Amino acid sequence: MSLLPDSATFHERVQALFVTYRGHGVSLSPEDVELVDRWAEAGVPFEVVARGVRLAAERALWDAPEGEGQLKFLRACRRAVDAEQAKFLKRTAGKTAPPEAAWLSARHRKLVAVVRRLAKERPALTRLALPAVAHADAQSRQEHLVLAAIVRTLPFAERLALVREARALASKLTTAEARRSSARFHRDALVKRKLDLPALW
Repeated sequence: MSLLPDSATFHERVQALFVTYRGHGVSLSPEDVELVDRWAEAGVPFEVVARGVRLAAERALWDAPEGEGQLKFLRACRRAVDAEQAKFLKRTAGKTAPPEAAWLSARHRKLVAVVRRLAKERPALTRLALPAVAHADAQSRQEHLVLAAIVRTLPFAERLALVREARALASKLTTAEARRSSARFHRDALVKRKLDLPALW
């Protein structure tokens, strides 16, 4: 999802992620920068921060009136990130495999379970190939593709309304690529809300 190069710093990646999930803006407040500093100093993995921020952004979107609900400050995500860090540490404590491998495996199992459940009513989903992947970025791409396939199973009018709402929520970003990334996040969040799906990651 990130438009940044692989050499981007932790701070740059968190900022780009937050702006994408928020749907507008270009930078963090000084208080938010301090929060990112604390996460970096504590060694919180970027993927854990990304999950916490995503969950907080989805909750904000779900709890707000239609067309609203975007996060205003990164610090609104602190509790979600702290909870995800606690889960990550619990899941990986004492494991011999690298922490990311255990986390990715749990993520993949949840994705497969969601697809199997939905495929009972949406047979087109049975054709999805869901191989296990070795990296968080590949897992995120796989989840985006699954959610896009789920959107395609909706009736046309519902699908069109959902895509229009997602685009409207991302319309304030300045570049076409940023708008696409943000619209994809909002589309995913909206379809999860519509079908009462769990957070996939």
